[in-house]
Amino acid sequence: MQFSVACVGAGYFSQFHYESWMRIPKARLLAACDTELEKARATSLPAFDDLGAMLSETKPDVLDVILPPIAHATAIRTALTHGTKWIICQKPFCNSLDEARTIIAEANVAGAKIIIHENFRFQPWYRVIKSAIGQGLIGDVLQATFRLRPGDGQGPQAYMDRQPYFRKMPRFLIHETGVHYVDTFRYLLGDPIAVYADLRRVNPCIAGEDAGFVISDHPGGVRAIFDGNRCADHASDNLRRTMGEALIEGTAGSLRLVGDGSVLLRGFGTLDETVLLPPDAHDGFGGDCVHHLQAHVAAAVSSGADLENEAEDYLTVLNAEEAIYVSAESGAKIRLDDL
Repeated sequence: MQFSVACVGAGYFSQFHYESWMRIPKARLLAACDTELEKARATSLPAFDDLGAMLSETKPDVLDVILPPIAHATAIRTALTHGTKWIICQKPFCNSLDEARTIIAEANVAGAKIIIHENFRFQPWYRVIKSAIGQGLIGDVLQATFRLRPGDGQGPQAYMDRQPYFRKMPRFLIHETGVHYVDTFRYLLGDPIAVYADLRRVNPCIAGEDAGFVISDHPGGVRAIFDGNRCADHASDNLRRTMGEALIEGTAGSLRLVGDGSVLLRGFGTLDETVLLPPDAHDGFGGDCVHHLQAHVAAAVSSGADLENEAEDYLTVLNAEEAIYVSAESGAKIRLDDL
């Protein structure tokens, strides 16, 4: 079944959304909306600067919300009032956990489905790592570490060329970026049980934190470490491909993700590594993860396939995010079921 799509938001990251929709045969891209009309026109689609007007005129089956968190609730409510039943919303979904819960309740009343555009779990290296864990290639998982090193956060002009609103976010490293890895660890290891966080700001030119450590507990005694610093880099020709490096360690071996997108398997007690995934050849963002997610949603809209990251399920990520900030402020380990 074919379906129609309209998009709200035409900023830097939206290019990956629009390009992906154009590659999905069953999707018909109708229009673009942005408060800056010239940005919407730059998509070469029918352009609007008023979301309500776009929805009234085009009546899309799917609305793709490609906006910063502060604008999510208003955009979704507008879609609900116009009868839109499928809404994709960029992460981290709304401006707070309470706001997200309210929006989900309103969508449920309207009979609408919200899917969070949490695309990192769709990066090909994490799908390969998930498969390797499931096949028992490293035995029982003991721990996982991700070192976020995009190298884009130094100096007074940090983030100005792509997403300048980053600079004013009072919660930045975790709220904007770290949620990707909360969800990725959750995808690989199961839902987090407790977190401990130590966050800091390195670049004084921005409002929020841009570095820190988060330790999360997962089922079976597995621990995960998120070690993030946006002012440091890693070895890669494209710092935004993997955004850093990962190591997943088990009783029978380990899996290593490196900056070229390759995944390497080393058996316990050995020196040799086997290539499970070769270096990434995609010249866009994150191993074409935006397209992988949107194709996943297209399958659900057109044929009823199961979905990952529906909004209600994504509340687990937002709850973990809140616990991370509570931990950083209190200096205590926080159990998620205590919030």
